[in-house]
Amino acid sequence: MSSSQPGTCSCRGAAGRPAILYALLSPSLRARPSVPPARSHCLCRQHRPVRLCAPHRTCREALDVLARTVVFLRNLPSFCQLPPQDQQRLLRGCWGPLFLLGLAQDTVTFEVAEAPVPSILKKILLEEPSSSSGSGQLPDRPQPSLAAVQWLQCCLESFWSLQLGPKEYAYLKETILFNPGVPGLHASSHVGHLQQKAHHALCKALETWCPAGQGRLARVLLTASTLKSIPPSLLGDLFFRPIVGDTDIAGLLEDMLLLSQPVPAQAEIKCSLSPQRASDHSQ
Repeated sequence: MSSSQPGTCSCRGAAGRPAILYALLSPSLRARPSVPPARSHCLCRQHRPVRLCAPHRTCREALDVLARTVVFLRNLPSFCQLPPQDQQRLLRGCWGPLFLLGLAQDTVTFEVAEAPVPSILKKILLEEPSSSSGSGQLPDRPQPSLAAVQWLQCCLESFWSLQLGPKEYAYLKETILFNPGVPGLHASSHVGHLQQKAHHALCKALETWCPAGQGRLARVLLTASTLKSIPPSLLGDLFFRPIVGDTDIAGLLEDMLLLSQPVPAQAEIKCSLSPQRASDHSQ
């Protein structure tokens, strides 16, 4: 019997506790009865881990979207003229929504399948009492869940239904990029002014496309607000970790921006890169 609470799974009891057999046999729960169990023990379909059906193709398309995002930023004078620290903070604060807009604009589609996981009995038999207490080892990083990926696909489909053109996507990206609320900005007031200009340009572009521009603008902004509900960690785990591992995507974008500068600047950057940083990004 399923529970009406959104965070409660059918594989748990009414109070959100695991099944009785699991609670009796699991050594970690016997050792720590007062600690809530991890989501990895959930058996509900919407919380089961999933992976890409065609990881190499999809990851290549995702990397292409990253490259086009860098080209967009490099061709945006208002962004390039900001202090370098502000560029980095803005990029780290919004790379997820920018990447999602790139997926939507390029109509990147993908399918997922349930990732193979050991049976519940096997997990119980192989689990050690000390594995979750005092061992000092970090637990395995969970894979994306089916529910999270389905919500991501739903957001992309919402954008496809808007049928935005390249100009509308560009102004929408600028509106998201120039966020004066990002902490630590040196030119936050100027960034806010840039956001207002991008918003005004988006309004004009939508009015040109459709006479009822205000209603369409509200729908576009409402759809764009859903992008904030998708954590960047999900994007990294789903689209990049299968191929490039646990890579800092925001750091990768920063490096791509630096390396796409004119040749004289590239020479200075290569001289300033330390062997340690180069080894960090090669891992």
